[in-house]
Amino acid sequence: MVLGLGAGIFFCHLPFFKVSGYAMTSFRYISGRIFSDVTKTLGIEYRKHSFKDPDDAMAKLDEVLLGGTPVGLRVGMYNLTYFPKEYRVHFNGHNLCVIGKDGDDYIISDPIGQNKNKLSAADLKKVRYAQGALPPNGSMYYITSTKNCKPLNAGMIEKSIIKTCYNMTHIPLPMFGAKGIAYLARRMRKWEKLFGKRGAALNLAQVIRMLEEIGTGGAGFRFMYAAFLQEASELLSRPGLNQFSMELTAVGDLWRDFSYNAARFFKQRDPEGLTYEDLAVKLEVISARELDIFKRLENSIKHG
Repeated sequence: MVLGLGAGIFFCHLPFFKVSGYAMTSFRYISGRIFSDVTKTLGIEYRKHSFKDPDDAMAKLDEVLLGGTPVGLRVGMYNLTYFPKEYRVHFNGHNLCVIGKDGDDYIISDPIGQNKNKLSAADLKKVRYAQGALPPNGSMYYITSTKNCKPLNAGMIEKSIIKTCYNMTHIPLPMFGAKGIAYLARRMRKWEKLFGKRGAALNLAQVIRMLEEIGTGGAGFRFMYAAFLQEASELLSRPGLNQFSMELTAVGDLWRDFSYNAARFFKQRDPEGLTYEDLAVKLEVISARELDIFKRLENSIKHG
């Protein structure tokens, strides 16, 4: 429900914006926007800070934690010592939650993994001031009050669905939304010509990484948004939304199929079979399906 209220499902492929030296592909909305949109919708008050001085940033974190409030941080991934090495890339859009402190260590709840983790003060300061594109600069955010929290209603859900559909179908640039998936397909066909065999393979590896490890994933977000539509169908007594939920679940399966085949192709498990053309065609099918689903979903909300 939070993902849906925050219009979190998205797609973009940005050749001009690099993550670890390769084009960024994202399956979620702008980092931090889901949290800010959901709190605004529900009337939950929060504060957000960034700091020039790392010591000031750590002092403010300790102050809020001492009051018993969990704190969200935007950090760089590369120096998160509890991450598996394959996840530690130069990406500064990762969000985690600090839920306490034990001596000089901070207790971390992180979307990657189900267990709590510990991170030393020195390491936490390092990831809060990671260098590179969009440096976090000590960014932190936390809830300050829920006294004006409003109960969930039909208007909130419908407005969020309309926003999602706009983002997926109406942004007038080719690299965003469902059309952006076809844009990635067109780029993929040119990779070997543009970058050579090795460069093309590394670009594909970056897409797989964003799909499966860093960005929650194409399939993962589609399944989550499908679950939101199923829940919304029951809350609003609109059975048609459940049909959209099933259709989007099927698209999630297509993303999972693409990811599996892309990984096999990258690892040369099927060297005589798949080509970049085959992978591009799979993306074009997904693009067409998502464009159709979100256009019809928007129409169903606007016109009942």
